[in-house]
Amino acid sequence: MPESESPPDPRLVSFGMQIRRLREERGYSLEELAERSGLSFRGLIYIEHGRRNPGVLTVLSIASGLGVEPARLFEGVSQRTGEAASEQ
Repeated sequence: MPESESPPDPRLVSFGMQIRRLREERGYSLEELAERSGLSFRGLIYIEHGRRNPGVLTVLSIASGLGVEPARLFEGVSQRTGEAASEQ
């Protein structure tokens, strides 16, 4: 990682991992989720890797593409930096 890049926020990483888990459970590729959600392939990669903080409309689009309620995307994501929800 270049020195100018800071590591991603652990909450964004956890959020992205949840999206990936849900996507893989459904057998969707990134390309398929991009098509289903109306988002770009590259944008989804950045979100799944915790490199992008998506806005509300993007979260709603991802949830729709996965066929889940938006709250499912936040399962396991803590409000506090670096903690899993189960640790609270």
